[in-house]
Amino acid sequence: MFDGLDEVFDPTQREQLITDIHRFTNDYPEVRVIVTSRIIGYKHQRLRDAQFRHFLLQDLDSEQIENFIYRWHELTFTDEADKLRKRERLQQSIDTSKAIAELAGNPLLLTMMAILNRNQELPRDRPELYNQASRVLLHQWDVERKLLEDPRVDPITIDYKDKQGMLRQIAHFMQAADKGLAGNLIQADDLEKILSDYLKTIEVSNARKVARLLIEQLRGRNFILCFLGADSYGFVHRTFLEYFCAWEFVWQFQQTQTLSIEELKTEVFGKHWQDESWHEVLRLIAGMIDPRFTAQVIEYLISQDGEEEKFSNIFLAADCLAEVRNLSGISTTATKLFEELKGLTNYDLNYYYVPFGEENKLVRNICRQAVAAVVKIWQDHPETLPLLKQWAYSGKNEYLRRAAVLEIARGWKDDPNTLPWLKQQVQSHESWFVRYAAVEEITRLWKDEPDTLPWLKQLAQFDNSVIARGTVVQEIAHLSNDEPDTLPWLKQRAQFDDNWLVRQAAMQEIVDGWKHESDTLPWLKQRAQFDDNWYVRQTAVEEIADGWKDESDTLPWLKQWAQFDDNWLVRQTAMQEIARCWQDEPDTLPWLKQQSQSDESLLVRATVVREIARCWQNEPDTLPLLQQWVQSDYYRVVRHKTVEELARALALSWQAHRDVFFLLKFIVLSNAHEYEQYLAVVELAHSWKDEPDALPLLKHVVQSDEDENVRCTAVEEIARGWKDEPWMLEFLRNCVLNDPFERQAIFEENPRKIALEIIIEQYPNHPDTLSLLQNRAENDSDEQLREWAKKNLEFRI
Repeated sequence: MFDGLDEVFDPTQREQLITDIHRFTNDYPEVRVIVTSRIIGYKHQRLRDAQFRHFLLQDLDSEQIENFIYRWHELTFTDEADKLRKRERLQQSIDTSKAIAELAGNPLLLTMMAILNRNQELPRDRPELYNQASRVLLHQWDVERKLLEDPRVDPITIDYKDKQGMLRQIAHFMQAADKGLAGNLIQADDLEKILSDYLKTIEVSNARKVARLLIEQLRGRNFILCFLGADSYGFVHRTFLEYFCAWEFVWQFQQTQTLSIEELKTEVFGKHWQDESWHEVLRLIAGMIDPRFTAQVIEYLISQDGEEEKFSNIFLAADCLAEVRNLSGISTTATKLFEELKGLTNYDLNYYYVPFGEENKLVRNICRQAVAAVVKIWQDHPETLPLLKQWAYSGKNEYLRRAAVLEIARGWKDDPNTLPWLKQQVQSHESWFVRYAAVEEITRLWKDEPDTLPWLKQLAQFDNSVIARGTVVQEIAHLSNDEPDTLPWLKQRAQFDDNWLVRQAAMQEIVDGWKHESDTLPWLKQRAQFDDNWYVRQTAVEEIADGWKDESDTLPWLKQWAQFDDNWLVRQTAMQEIARCWQDEPDTLPWLKQQSQSDESLLVRATVVREIARCWQNEPDTLPLLQQWVQSDYYRVVRHKTVEELARALALSWQAHRDVFFLLKFIVLSNAHEYEQYLAVVELAHSWKDEPDALPLLKHVVQSDEDENVRCTAVEEIARGWKDEPWMLEFLRNCVLNDPFERQAIFEENPRKIALEIIIEQYPNHPDTLSLLQNRAENDSDEQLREWAKKNLEFRI
């Protein structure tokens, strides 16, 4: 272990040390190496280049919090009755207060809560909790003792209020720096100046020397401020930065009155509501000032135009309202905000957008946030639960219905009617999207209920939605992986379920959870041999190659399957895995060359050639092999035949599948395997041409997909399916001029060339055709396209 990389303060020496660590890992590749560092001084890329993985310590989860509380009280108390009472009081405070629960995941703040809980109940609002937690830390910052140790400094007293004043000014300085509140960082020189300037205001002599002694104390110990390395300091947790920054604004508003309510609204909230790193500060301010002023701030936020900022003004206003203990005094403002949030549950864009794209995600998130905000503020109102159930049944869109189900599950978990109601939604709700959400919440929140697992197993066998059954299989595997009968049950589903999608999901869970079981590999080979669906067999082949590469009989087995499976896709997958995982084996390249000549499928042979080009590009025989394929235009033929064969194979697998249109859209937009995207594009254009979503989705693929072959396929299918549309020439012309293709290999297809070929074929006498050819012959960045365009020009002239 190399502990404390950031403690090497000189940047040159730190870089040299990283180089030495890198060299050490190269010299001793079998040694496991851990390097620790604060964020400051840590160069991510240098260590990533040395194949280190980067981790950050995460917040505690609920189980870890409960364990911490139990062990802390066991060590702290000797009186059993007192121990039990204090432990239960702290746990109850966390369980019943969302504000406190948000903070308990941080080990430092949880420790502060435990210390405070020894002598009092925890405060219910966050600002006061921060205040009391900071007092505990400030008490440890024993300034006087440090100063008395230095004979050069006269005895002085720096009391609790002085410490608070310093921290408020430090936080105020940090929020105005380049990185603002997102940084939590201050350099030693700036820190020294703030401390010395403050000390001068309380008439401390030799203020600069005293400031340096205080910084020295911070360097040696972590109090509310701590040393971060590289001559930098920050708050021990950004919570305290935000709290003291908020307090400084409240101090200026209430104590010195140098900040008016109008300035608070416009200069503080108005300038920062768009910046998410400021939201916690603004929420704290709202909770620290009088509710009458908070109401004015909320009204101001509501009045802002927030659509470009994803309505963060409305959601911040909701967070500010949640800080107010009693809403009765500002009920008019609360009602106005409630109506705004209700409106956002039905928010949509006023133009067509691609399903499951970024716009769709935006609409979904706004709806979800609006529902969550309603619950956060009005959960205890008697009309809230009936409203959520109404949304769950008849909300305007699936996102509203799903969001309502999620909030009911989480907010009313302890209501005895909630679990039966959720089960009813799983069995009867018309939307599989909502049923899926209900299954996830039941599995997550009621996993310890004795009836949950049997109920899920029954659902996995009899639900009429294939997607739902596959999802339930995954949830069962995660929920009960320690149960002895889970593996046999999954094997049964993987072998006998009548739908390949469910069988594939069960098989995947077996590989993920029981890879090291001695029976898993033989069982997986059996599935690769006997399952009647090519996709399931293909998945089994991939998993065997990836998970058991070091087994001596894996390569011979894959070679056998690469030659004798009756489906070309399974054979192709086996050959791809052999090329990629056994590239260094001396027999691999000769064997692949043999398959590139002998496999009965043109598609498999083309794939093998592509793998040879990818893995053995520097071999002398590779370029001639590729040139042979390019000159014969095999690769384009291969792509079309790939689609045709895939379509035939998958049509049989998805026969009568209710969710097939949704699945095809999902595949198109998911950057999945390119062959699967080919299939989805072609099937959408052929079988669902009349769907209103089909053409916009295909155009989106042409504009945005990262794979040039997928874009080529989409261009061709649009040109075929909508050939006589008046916009077609302009669409193709745009592809010719603007497609971003950059050639990486000789065998790649250029979507610009595809579009130009179609224009020549469909618009041979149009005046734009000749000018486009001339333009590409002179200006295209792809040499192959330029040469092709020149030859076509010569032919035409």
